[in-house]
Amino acid sequence: MNTPILTVAPAGTWKLDSIHSRVDFEVRYLAGTFKGEFHEIGAELSVEAERASLEGAANVARVDIKDENLSAHLQSPDFLDAERHPELRFAARDLRLDGGKVSVDGELTIKGVTKSVAVTGTVTAPIADPYGNERIGLSLTAKIDRTDFGVDWNNPLPSGEPALANDVTIFAGLQFVRPGGETSE
Repeated sequence: MNTPILTVAPAGTWKLDSIHSRVDFEVRYLAGTFKGEFHEIGAELSVEAERASLEGAANVARVDIKDENLSAHLQSPDFLDAERHPELRFAARDLRLDGGKVSVDGELTIKGVTKSVAVTGTVTAPIADPYGNERIGLSLTAKIDRTDFGVDWNNPLPSGEPALANDVTIFAGLQFVRPGGETSE
């Protein structure tokens, strides 16, 4: 049985409040978890009747992982190749709702390779903010295999096991606002 497509938010175009939004990732590395954040992101949510679409991008050169040398390595051809592929892109049509849960089948582009990804999460009901705007929030998660996108670098451990896992989890905490008012504090 297909989940009905319900209205995510009132019809119109919702702009990302980038000050109050973030896109993070994590991957198992050595004996723990390696985490990072993209500091420059953009997105737009379009709602028409019972259909909603989401498009977004992250600037690869603005990835932050707490170490300049490692940030530079992530931007190199070994990983995201920022010079030839300056953005990660995501596009999805038909966001599906079941209560406050949202699911999306979208297209993710990393390093010039586009693959289908399943994204799940939650959506908040629209609220009025103190500045006269209407807002909604989306909290989304996707798990991908980085090697599907040509991100193959690794460093074997003495045991022969890879130091860096292939599975990467991407988290997006997004706030959208109707245009026309202030979008930050």
